[in-house]
Formats: sequence, C-alpha cells, structure tokens
Amino acid sequence: MREPGDDRRRRILAVVEARGQARVTELAAELAVSVITVRRDVEELARAGRLRRGHGVVRSLVPRRPEPVATPPDGGPVVLVVPERHAYLTEVLHGARAALEAADVRVVLHPAPQVPGAERTIVERLLADDARGVLIAPRWRTVGTEDADDGWLAAADVPVVLMERRPRPGSALHARDSVCTDHWYGVHLAVTHLLALGHRRIVLAARDDSPTARALRAAFGDICAGRPDIEDWTVVLSAPGAGQQPVADLEPLAGVLRAHAATGVIMHGDVDALMLVQQLADAGITVPGDCSVVAYDDVVAALGSTPLTAIAPPKAEVGRLAAELVLERLNGPAGRPSRRITVLPELKVRGSSRPLID
Repeated sequence: MREPGDDRRRRILAVVEARGQARVTELAAELAVSVITVRRDVEELARAGRLRRGHGVVRSLVPRRPEPVATPPDGGPVVLVVPERHAYLTEVLHGARAALEAADVRVVLHPAPQVPGAERTIVERLLADDARGVLIAPRWRTVGTEDADDGWLAAADVPVVLMERRPRPGSALHARDSVCTDHWYGVHLAVTHLLALGHRRIVLAARDDSPTARALRAAFGDICAGRPDIEDWTVVLSAPGAGQQPVADLEPLAGVLRAHAATGVIMHGDVDALMLVQQLADAGITVPGDCSVVAYDDVVAALGSTPLTAIAPPKAEVGRLAAELVLERLNGPAGRPSRRITVLPELKVRGSSRPLID
C-alpha cells in the first residue's frame, strides 16, 4: 500500500501537468494540506526531475505536443470544458485527454470560471474557431442553471458528450451522449457497508449545489426509505453556503449525530469530509471510535490523519469513455443512436469505518 505522501505527490503532478502550471497556495487549498507540506512535496518532485519550481509557482515539464502547421482537413481540436479548480474533474479530463491524444486528436482545455454562463461563452467562441467536438462537465449549481444550458448546448452542431452529468429525462440534452458514474450505486455501497458493520442510524452530509450532490441526496433518501433495517436516517448540508439556507441555519454535524444517536456518516465531497471529521474531533466525537465515516469522491480521502473509507467513482474511466464516444461521432458512420453510459464506482475500505461496538 502506497504511503499517503506518494498519493499526494501524484495528485500534485497530475494537476500541474493538466494546467501547465499552478500556484503552491492553490495546490494546498485543493489538497486540504498546508502550504509547507505542498512546498516539501514540490521540492521532492523537482529533485526527481518531475516538475520545475518557481517563485510560488510550479510548472510542468511535460513537453507540449507540436502544433500542426495547418488545420487538418477533418477539422480542428476537441475541446475539454470543466469547472476551474475542480480536483475531481481533473482526473476525468486526464482520462479523456489520454484517449484523444492516443488517437492523434489535438486537445484544447478550457477551465470555466465560476461565473453564470461561462461555459456557453467558452464553447461558442471555440466552435467559431473550428473546434470539432466538445467534452463538457457544466457546473450546474442549481436545476435552474441546468435548464439555462439545455437548449444552446443541445443545439451545438458538433459532437457533444457530457461528462459526469446526467441530463434530466425529457430535456433537450437527453438525446446527447453522456458518461456518468452510477451515484445511486455508490450510495448503495456506502449504506450497505455501514449496515454490515452494525450501524443502523446513519446521516448523509452532502452539498446540494452540484448535480452529483443532488443525485446523492436523492439516492440516499430512496435507499434508506426502502431498508427496514435502518432505524433512523437524515440528510444535512455538508458546508456553509452549500445550498439556499443561510449559514446561521446550518446545524453542526456533531449536534445532528447526537440528536439522532447516529453512528455512521456518509460525507460528500472529500475536502468537506476531512473538515467535518476535524469538527467532530473538536466536539469530542472520534472517528472511527464513536462514529464510522464513508467519504464520497476519493480524491483526497486517503490523505486524512485517519484515512477515510471512500466511494471511488471511476473518474479517469469516465473521461476515457467520453473521449471514445466523441471519436466515434467524428470517425464513425453518421446516424448512430445516442448513448448514455453509466459506470459503477468502488468502495475503498480504510481506517475511518469499523464494526459498531455496543
């Protein structure tokens, strides 16, 4: 089993290679570690010849692919559009980029800032510049923002594949290709794991400002309502500002656990999970002594002082399959039916969950 430091350095290298460069402070925030820890990791990676250090900036040593002298006759690049500073989707785009570059297709990455309508502006500009395909994971913080993207994105006249987004049934995007993790199954794995350990009173702490978070909350309610062996369950927001409630209305997780006598928690996503575990410790609730925790995302879950058991969506595989779909659209016969591919996540058991001791 690799040391947590190795996992962290691997993620640092992946982020820097994806962006070309990154600030040390940004890496520390995304990995939920101190700036000093990141600097030490960067120094080790630099000594190993894996990247180059600057004044507060880390740069990739991966050589750029040579630009074609002229635009190839079959069109321009395939565009990858994902929210900026999103570690989960960074792994997705790595899988997509590798598959596209293996097929000698030029890739252009455009992180979308946290501004309403940012994805539309980026995609429309790139389509005007002869992009021939789009792989996109819209931010979709609310159902309303999803509705706003439905028409223009579905009407794009190039192949479009949604990554880790499942369009609503009956929407215009329903007929577009998509690849998404089966998040219902992920919640099922987490709940089943806690039940197998004897936990019968379970809390889900999840955001509601992303499509994944909303899918997890809906799946949790559906699963728990159908399991008579669950004595009590409830859902809370995992972070201030995660939903429409004012911050003052968010009840501390420790109080929720005590009020429901809960001994099992599922937390989404990883960074929120690490912060909530620390909040529980500050309130005198230990993990896994008093409460077993399952994180959802498995981006940095293994890096906690107590490595977190986690549901691990197949992030790179989602990107690879999305790239294969767009390649089929570009190179295959016209008129192929659209496909909605669902990929199952895995449970990775670590130190944050254990059998309930009466």
